[in-house]
This record gives sequence, C-alpha cells and structure tokens, in this order.
Amino acid sequence: MIRKLLTASAAGALASFAALTGSQAAEITRTYPNPQAFIAQVIRVPAGSETIYLSGQLPAVADASAPANTIAAFGNTEVQAASTFAKIEGILKSQGLTMGDVVSMTIYLVGDPALGGKMDFAGMMKSYNKYFGTPEQPNRPTRSTVQVSALAGPGFLIEVEVTAAKAPK
Repeated sequence: MIRKLLTASAAGALASFAALTGSQAAEITRTYPNPQAFIAQVIRVPAGSETIYLSGQLPAVADASAPANTIAAFGNTEVQAASTFAKIEGILKSQGLTMGDVVSMTIYLVGDPALGGKMDFAGMMKSYNKYFGTPEQPNRPTRSTVQVSALAGPGFLIEVEVTAAKAPK
C-alpha cells in the first residue's frame, strides 16, 4: 500500500513538474510582426523536435542550349529561385518534411548584371511567395537575405540554406 502511494505521489509530482517546465509535447510556435509579413519574427522550436539542416542549394540548369555556367543557362533570379525552392521542397519531402516545416532560411543573392549589379530581391520574392504564406501553406520562416559578390559558379544568382523542424507528436 505504501509503495502504491509513493508511486502515485511520484507520478503526480512528475506531472506537476512537466506542467511547470513545459516539458509536455509542445508545438512549434511562430510570431509574425504583422499578419501580412512574409517572414516570421520569432520561431520557437520545443525540445525534442526533429531538426534538419540543409546545405546551401543552388539552381538547376534552366536552358541547356545556353552556354554552360552562365546566367543565361540558369535563368534570371526569379527562375533560379523557383528552381532552388523546388529542389529544397524535394529534399524536404525525401526526409518526410514539407516547406511548412522550414523554420529558418538564409538567402544569398548575387547582384544581377541586368540590374546594374543590384540583387533582384523582387524576383526572388516572386518565387518565395509561391511556397510560403500561401493559403495552402501559411507558415513563413525566419529569414535573412544578403547580397554577396559571388557564389560557387559564375552563372548562379542565388543560394538558399534551410533549417526545418518537426515537433514531437
């Protein structure tokens, strides 16, 4: 009888501790600076979540008839971004995740010679907005977008690095 009381008491104490510390199953929470924001301001990933880190992804060739390793071969920033986001979506799918599980993203853009060497943020956003903040997939990651002088190949205008997470069930 004393053993049963101690076990019940210990279980109650553990439940109270879990409630106080928040160690029960928790969801990933996202805070946006306003409802229309295209990125999250804060994302909280609870302990025990599965986290996936994707290396920087580059676009695929868009026009095989164009000279190799040129912007013409990979397309403008919008085309390259669409290719890169599609590649990321495929990698995430192979890991049992979706674009909705992306919690953080870093986008590196090279200045487009057609724009006087300035990054084509608007072109990137046209593709980004097809994957994030849509009625079908409303989640948006935290994100940094920076202009860099070059990437791994002369025709690349974009590289995207992603972290995705899935809360425990």
